[in-house]
Amino acid sequence: MKPLPQNNDLVKVAPGVIWFESPERALANPIRFLAYLMTYGTADEVAVVMRYVSLDDFREALEHAPPGIFDERSWNYWHLMTGRHPPPPMPVRVIPD
Repeated sequence: MKPLPQNNDLVKVAPGVIWFESPERALANPIRFLAYLMTYGTADEVAVVMRYVSLDDFREALEHAPPGIFDERSWNYWHLMTGRHPPPPMPVRVIPD
């Protein structure tokens, strides 16, 4: 996935999506940022981000989603919104023995 621009719009959205780190760090990993956006973002935040990313970028974020971010409702919703229904199983965290 292409890098996200670190412009004023996205820097303002980032703290609402990934509140526990700096906007610059949050935007540095586009797949992770979009996963958090798709789970915790408001409609207004999603609309701002959609000015800079395509539906294919959202699909890529779903394909490579880190485990532990999505909830079941968001996972199902975004797969439906990106034309992928039924959705595959959600990513699972693997805890070593």
